[in-house]
Amino acid sequence: MQTIEAMTDLSPASEHIVDIDVSDEMRTSFLEYAYSVIYARALPDARDGLKPVQRRITYQMSVMGLRPDRSHVKSSRVVGDVMAKLHPHGDTAIYDALVRLAQPFALRLPLVDGHGNFGSLDDGPAAPRYTEARMAEAALDMVANLDEDVVDFVPNYDNQTTQPEVLPAGFPNLLVNGASGIAVGMATNIPPHNLVEVVNAATHLLDRPEASVQDLMAYLPGPDLPGGGIIVDRTGIREAYETGRGIFRTRAKASIERVSPRKRGIVITELPYMVGPERVIEKVKEAVTKGRIKGISALTNLTDRTNDLRLVIEVKNGFNPEAVLAQLYKYTPLEDSFGINAVALVDGQPQQMSLKQMLEVFLAHRLSIVLRRSHYRLARARERLHLVEGLLVAVLDIDRAIALIRHSDDVAQARAGLMEAFGLDEIQADHILALRLRRLTRFSTIELQAERDELAETIEQLRRLVTDDEARRAIVRDELGDVAARLGTPRRTLLLDGAQARDIAAVSEVPLEIADDPCVLVLSSTGSLVRVPGDEPVSRDGARQVDDGVRACLATTARAEVGIVTSDGTLTRFSVVDAPQVPRTQTAPSLRAGVDAHRLAALPPRSEVVTIVPLDAESTPAWLMTERGTVKRVRPEYPANKDAWEIIGLDPGDRVVAGGTCTDDAELFIVTSGAQLLRTPAAKIRPQGRSAQGMAGIKCGEDARVITAAAIEPGDLPEAFVATVAADGTALPGTGQTSAKVTPAAAYPSKGRGGQGVRVQRFLRGEDVLALAWVGVGAPRALADDGQPVELPPVDDRRDGSGAAISAPIATIG
Repeated sequence: MQTIEAMTDLSPASEHIVDIDVSDEMRTSFLEYAYSVIYARALPDARDGLKPVQRRITYQMSVMGLRPDRSHVKSSRVVGDVMAKLHPHGDTAIYDALVRLAQPFALRLPLVDGHGNFGSLDDGPAAPRYTEARMAEAALDMVANLDEDVVDFVPNYDNQTTQPEVLPAGFPNLLVNGASGIAVGMATNIPPHNLVEVVNAATHLLDRPEASVQDLMAYLPGPDLPGGGIIVDRTGIREAYETGRGIFRTRAKASIERVSPRKRGIVITELPYMVGPERVIEKVKEAVTKGRIKGISALTNLTDRTNDLRLVIEVKNGFNPEAVLAQLYKYTPLEDSFGINAVALVDGQPQQMSLKQMLEVFLAHRLSIVLRRSHYRLARARERLHLVEGLLVAVLDIDRAIALIRHSDDVAQARAGLMEAFGLDEIQADHILALRLRRLTRFSTIELQAERDELAETIEQLRRLVTDDEARRAIVRDELGDVAARLGTPRRTLLLDGAQARDIAAVSEVPLEIADDPCVLVLSSTGSLVRVPGDEPVSRDGARQVDDGVRACLATTARAEVGIVTSDGTLTRFSVVDAPQVPRTQTAPSLRAGVDAHRLAALPPRSEVVTIVPLDAESTPAWLMTERGTVKRVRPEYPANKDAWEIIGLDPGDRVVAGGTCTDDAELFIVTSGAQLLRTPAAKIRPQGRSAQGMAGIKCGEDARVITAAAIEPGDLPEAFVATVAADGTALPGTGQTSAKVTPAAAYPSKGRGGQGVRVQRFLRGEDVLALAWVGVGAPRALADDGQPVELPPVDDRRDGSGAAISAPIATIG
């Protein structure tokens, strides 16, 4: 009952109530919480650029001896030691910090060498029991000289051990690896930079303390992000370096390539900082689904350990890849912004810092490290010199010293005897008593004298470092240069100034869809296709410096469809927009910029591209010529639901060797290997359907075949020529050519179809076949196998005359 009464005694005398204003209590509690978050968790120290948990991880790994030349240990062991001895928070927070220190895509110079799955830009890391870690080489510079009293040590959270207040930091880690953190009422966000550039800027400031931010930017032009990418316009960077706050834009590194035979695409090889490929893919698909982005047919992630990052975005035919890329920059994370907010702790207080201030704080820290290290080493050197001088005194009368020690009753008596006999102090006497007898040899005396002289020189150097500020600056300069030489890497991020940024912005003004403008589709003599804007014919004038022969030209529009005729008698539908566009210059288009027609139109590999023809119903009829002398004109009736179909029925062993389009007024010129030429009106060849086999064109002689044919319109006949090359038929292919001949086409009479024609070149001794022939408008040009021009003989008005000698074998005429 007494207990119950005591518990229920609620008299006013037993009450203890304190009245507290709620607003004051909330203000005090919030400030204490805010200070704890700011100082102990979220913001890095401006001297070493590390948050407390990062500093504790790096320090504890050095205590554990996890150097780069040692084996990895389980991450759980590192986390456990840090949590047990230094960090008063949970293992998850410690492991997350450890993972970030090991991620090469997060830090420009990782401090932890991770082994195992430490995550990616899209996925988290494995559990700490599955990963292993050790110090990276850069971490050694962060903890160097910790045992030489270079920084203050403070108690840990339970006062059982001590930890460094700040690490020595051999390089400006705050700038090199950047920082990010959200505190209470403030945050920090500093991008990574290139180590070599940061060291160069710090060295310049060390030599010229009055340097401005503009001067420093000559050495440190901007951030260098781990994943590369492009920084567009440095105006925001300059503002951030001057004030501590600013915004800059980053873009993915993209190139426009031909990703398939018929498609061009955008290849992404570098992404903005901390943007992963899976996030990009997701946003691109979302933008395409919502209709924000048009012109994309497929997106493939080809990223692997061999090719690194590689995202291939296929662009639909008829769309400008440059304009599609501009849409991607606008609506996806391929373009991102980074807000610099350079907030760090300076003397325990958060401070907004400019570039110069960050470098000044670091340099002051390094100068302090060198000074404290010099004081420590000077004290150790003086202590050692004191002992060496005592040893030398004793060694000079070693027998007396040994006898004195032998006749002493205890250590105290021996110590006192040495001090009195040799004039030593207690420290020197104790050191002599602790020595082994083998140290008291004559050779040891020589070593001691050399050590004494060396110590005296070292003390003098250290004394100069302690007293001379310029000497300490020289040491800091040399040490920074050494770190940059060992750990520096080339810049990864491309920086664009204002003018270059405006050039990129101009790309967004490119129309999304390719306009259906007039153009000329050109088929070169090597089988490649190019698209030339404009409706003017492409010149085949031999005086103009084209780098390939022209086999066929077709005036069309960019979004039209044409047919590619191959030697097997097949016509394949082809979109003109798939052909690469080349500019029309004052001379002629570069045909070598074209792409092989087999790749563009997925043609059978063994077929040869003969010509290109229009597919619209109102077009001029196409004509075809086969090797065995069959000719056919095709009615323009083409199926709309097929991509390829037969355009002529061929006998076994026969093939198409020439073709094109012509009106009824045109003249067909057919040349055989037997040096026969037949000129016949096109009107005598009735247009037929797709499956017809054609009709007799020329009667070939024994073992002869048609080697070329051409349709010449009446207006072009005065400027048309026939070029032939004679050779020895028994020689190897490509050899045995001896003479060539160029004759006006008008010199040959017009005859009916189906005949043998007339002789086009008289064979000389050793010649029995025409190796090459060409009929066309304009002066012909000849090329050798290596693309070099071969001079043709002057025009010969004789239709059946002999040829003139040539200087080199001819591969093609155009």
